Amino acid sequence: MNRENKMGVMSVKKLVITMSLPMMVSMLVQALYNVVDSIFVSQVCEDALTAVSLAFPAQNLMIGVATGTGVGVNALLSRSLGEKNFEKANKIAAQGVLLAMFSFILFALFGIFGTRIFFASQVEKGSAIYNYGVDYLSVVCTVSVGLFGQVIMERLMQATGKTTLSMTTQLIGAITNIILDPLFILGIGPFPRMEAKGAAVATVIGQIIAFIAGIILNEKANREINLRFSNLRPDFRIIADIYKIGIPSVLMVGIGSFMTFCLNKILLAFTTTAAAVFGVYFKLQSFIFMPIFGLNNGVIPIVAYNYGARKKERITECLRFSCAIAVGIMAVGTVLMWLFPEQMLRLFDAKDEMMEIGIPALKIISTHFIMAGVCINLGASFQALGKSYFSMITSFCRQIVVLLPAAYLLSKTGVLNNVWLAFPIAEFMSLIVSLICFAYVYKKIIRPISSQD
Repeated sequence: MNRENKMGVMSVKKLVITMSLPMMVSMLVQALYNVVDSIFVSQVCEDALTAVSLAFPAQNLMIGVATGTGVGVNALLSRSLGEKNFEKANKIAAQGVLLAMFSFILFALFGIFGTRIFFASQVEKGSAIYNYGVDYLSVVCTVSVGLFGQVIMERLMQATGKTTLSMTTQLIGAITNIILDPLFILGIGPFPRMEAKGAAVATVIGQIIAFIAGIILNEKANREINLRFSNLRPDFRIIADIYKIGIPSVLMVGIGSFMTFCLNKILLAFTTTAAAVFGVYFKLQSFIFMPIFGLNNGVIPIVAYNYGARKKERITECLRFSCAIAVGIMAVGTVLMWLFPEQMLRLFDAKDEMMEIGIPALKIISTHFIMAGVCINLGASFQALGKSYFSMITSFCRQIVVLLPAAYLLSKTGVLNNVWLAFPIAEFMSLIVSLICFAYVYKKIIRPISSQD
């Protein structure tokens, strides 16, 4: 326990790659099963695809609460390990598990009482889209114990540098989901045809299996932390510290969910197909963005650990290298969106109207990818250094101050393609705000580290 963790001694570039690559691969698989869900749902009908797209804001908020709590646990746990405070690390890990279960209870209640209200606020009650949506979202929320459990187990492994183990749990869950999707959605063999609800059933089964795998791997292979029942009593000081880092991340996702909900309302005024295209875009762009989030999951514990260990040069090298990787990935994503939009849309059984709306939409929206890569990478530094609220400020400016008003005003032109321009406009503003915030973080936190070594 007293020997130096690899996060403090391994070559930084090698460390970033070895810690991030497993997470990037697992995130790609996560993106794959999200897309597979929608591909099979689209074979039911476009209304079912639209319903799953409209469910995204609520589902994304649930994922945001899970990952935001995980961000706080990840950064705080890595910092404690860097400080060699192993007893505190064990307490942080246990409090993370407690918070995950509490979050599950809250969303299970929403699944029981809130899903009908949520869909009735977007489409006509009793319509096909409404029925498909309620079927899907109620299952995803009420059986979300696997989601919250899986995420916290993964973050415990990531925080101690065991990203390969974390990748393993994600792969197990994603592969299970991919296998079960066609069986439950389309009713193959002895399985009942459940359509949109089948996608939800496949998802929660995969999450529960991944949760169980995470428990086993943490118990058997993660020797740097020890989960004890005695630490499961609420420690409000640690909980406050976790959410001091994690709440801005949760709010950031919440802002995104609110933006998506409102933008869907704007798009539905044109046609339900426009909302379906927007949902398809989110599935497709996850192939580009998920690897960046995987990169961040590797970078956050590295930066947090070396901040705790007071190693400034390793922090700056890590941030420079990871930013270069992020920009490269986003550049590739932009090229793919411009070259193959038709082929991408055909994956979702796109008819003529969806093609007409979707091809220009993918091209226009993807122009913001490179700027987004820089912003997401800078957000990782804010989270790792305990300044997550800067990420929240940036997200708020991008999505609420700029994107939604721009989309609303552009919709008044009566030209749907103009609405998509709100994305690059908002991302440019986000880049400016992110750079200003990072300049402050560097001046106040990173630069003074050397004087304290």
